[in-house]
Amino acid sequence: MITRKILYSLGFLLLVGLAACNKFDEMNHDPSKSGSTQPEYLFTYGEKNAMDLIYAGTQNGSIGMLYAQYWTGDQANSSRYALDEGSNNALWSGLYITVNNLQESIRLNRLRQADVPAAKNQIACAWVMKAWIYQILADAYGNIPFSETNNLSKTITPKYDDAATVYKQLTDTLQAQIALMDETLPGFETGDGIFNGDMAKWKKLANSLLLRIAMREVDVNADAQKIIETAAPNAMTSNADNAEFKYLGVDPNAFPFNNSQREIIQYYVSSTLTDYMRNTHDPRLPVYARPATIPDTINGMRYGWSESDPDRKAAGYYSYPGSKVYSASMPGILMQYAEVEFILAEAAARGFATGDAATHYNNGVKSSVSYWADTSAANNFLANVPYTAGDWKNVIGTQKWLALYPQGLQGWFERNRLDPKKPNGDSLFLAPYNSIEDGSVKFVPYRLSYPKSEQTLNAASYQSAVQAMGGTDTQGSKKLWWDKY
Repeated sequence: MITRKILYSLGFLLLVGLAACNKFDEMNHDPSKSGSTQPEYLFTYGEKNAMDLIYAGTQNGSIGMLYAQYWTGDQANSSRYALDEGSNNALWSGLYITVNNLQESIRLNRLRQADVPAAKNQIACAWVMKAWIYQILADAYGNIPFSETNNLSKTITPKYDDAATVYKQLTDTLQAQIALMDETLPGFETGDGIFNGDMAKWKKLANSLLLRIAMREVDVNADAQKIIETAAPNAMTSNADNAEFKYLGVDPNAFPFNNSQREIIQYYVSSTLTDYMRNTHDPRLPVYARPATIPDTINGMRYGWSESDPDRKAAGYYSYPGSKVYSASMPGILMQYAEVEFILAEAAARGFATGDAATHYNNGVKSSVSYWADTSAANNFLANVPYTAGDWKNVIGTQKWLALYPQGLQGWFERNRLDPKKPNGDSLFLAPYNSIEDGSVKFVPYRLSYPKSEQTLNAASYQSAVQAMGGTDTQGSKKLWWDKY
């Protein structure tokens, strides 16, 4: 469990790093000294701050959950991809601050490796967290600062690396760190809010992240098959391996977007989600959504429905997200076993040596339903959504999309990558009314535009990145390199 001392230290740790987007990505410490804090504190901050950002209402609610079409906004313009610059900048700068603190944890651990046997494991854990964060940045924005972000002595205006190159470096780094992990020694014995220092689980997470990376680039990287086949036997094997940050349920360590102190009313669950789940008798529906007050049943709202439309009913007619995902003790999900099984199912469907596609698909459905409901419900539900080899993309894609709830950003990335339809061929997602953010987004954004601060603080690198990605920095100007559907 995270110690109270570490939690109270988090505010101080904000002084340790400044955002890469503000071009100060590493504090100028004297390498001969230990620094003003400890690697454990920096690592705790890295875990918590990343989760606080990813699951904040301004990032997960207004970007991820809307773009994945799990939710729709009370005000229709919030569901038409009009990106709030404050939320966008907070995501970018906050994640780079977090990366900086994790890098400082690595630096301090390198100084004490000779005296602290667990230091190499702690370095590996910090690298796993960094890989997770960097993939999110690359999948949200495309080309990003990467290779020059931790070298203030060389530049305060880091270049943007090609996203495919970032992926290659993340893969190489994870593979190298997996090889260095020593399961006979602990990781962070204090300050690890995900696995409490259990290196066997950190190794499974690292292999699972390799699966996520390789599957996302599977249509553009011939090496993806080998990466998947090598990592698969060492990835998560049950819900007990889920990588989740354990919030304590009270401030300052409560799930960042919770209704324990106030009712959250700016989002409804979308009818895209509720209609499909109702039609398949999905036992997760009453957990993902709450009954509306008028009438007492679950009613999703059509995505992006204009508040001025006379056919749109009063607020009480539509359902808010479920109370569990608004709970102060809801964990911050980094990755779950269900996703691993859907990756392995897709890999098998593509002909990779990862076992039987139907078995992995069934395991993915059952593990997700068991997590939110119960095992008996999972077994019964499978009859309603059977695996069909000839339609694997839609069958796996729809259930993976549902299993990624409430990981809004990951749901959006996978929506773009697979563009699944319902298994009967009907459209799953709806285009909202007037869904044109900047003249180019007519259905769903391919990416986020870069924060506007980059145009002034890192102008030359910003302009080079924009030219490399099609010449226009908009959400709909160009698909990401791995998006082929």
